[in-house]
Amino acid sequence: MSEAIDVTGRLRKMPVEAGQPVSYIIAVGDARVPLNHLIGHSIRIDFDGVIRCIHCDRKTKKSFNQGYCYPCFRKLAACDSCIMSPEKCHYHLGTCREPEWGETHCMVEHVVYLANSSGLKVGITRASQVPTRWIDQGAVEAIPMVRVRTRYIAGLVEVACKSHVTDRTNWRAMLKGDVPELDLVAERQKMLAAIATDIAELREVHGDDAIREVDESGLGLSYPVEVWPSKIKTHNLDKTPEVEGVLEGIKGQYLILDTGVINIRKFTGYEVRFRADAS
Repeated sequence: MSEAIDVTGRLRKMPVEAGQPVSYIIAVGDARVPLNHLIGHSIRIDFDGVIRCIHCDRKTKKSFNQGYCYPCFRKLAACDSCIMSPEKCHYHLGTCREPEWGETHCMVEHVVYLANSSGLKVGITRASQVPTRWIDQGAVEAIPMVRVRTRYIAGLVEVACKSHVTDRTNWRAMLKGDVPELDLVAERQKMLAAIATDIAELREVHGDDAIREVDESGLGLSYPVEVWPSKIKTHNLDKTPEVEGVLEGIKGQYLILDTGVINIRKFTGYEVRFRADAS
């Protein structure tokens, strides 16, 4: 007996839960559809041409910064350039677009970590976003390196690390499952030694307790993927509003279909119809 899934609404970033493997849900309007059990089944996503801002609900012809209309993109702190480049945080200068938002998102403990998503990379995230951030990047393993007082300081530590390692993920390699084995404990020791002078200088400015090196364990992650694609073809709802195929896996924020991959987070705010045959 077949079970048909048919939901309509605004698409959101996929909620995730760490596990072996990671558990995924697709959020469409008010519906929350578990995805792991749909692997091996046909799914379809139809975009109806309407995009609504995830902040103000305004209709917009184009989505900015994964789900915002242009006015919100221009005014919200969540869309400021310092979100992508935290070392540019200007909260301490009194020029934050939304000081209250900055208090809850930037002036809180952050983790600078090393991860293996397509090779070694450095990244930062709010402490409360571990391990969600690692999952969204498709990391197979990640390990905290330092805990810091604010996002700004985390950005400065990350800049020091970027002299030695990338902060980027090769998403095509990540989706092919082409990830080398790494000893992240050893890599953490090497990185801390390489940036020891930088950390000492930052502590002189921000205080000894602003940056804490940690000896925390790493976390290994596995993903619900039955078939790794040999070539990466991407689906784009703006160009092809009908996406259909057999769901062969999920990693990061990507659905892996036998017809190509689609980055769900990229289309946050798009009004879609999601259908699946869960028989």
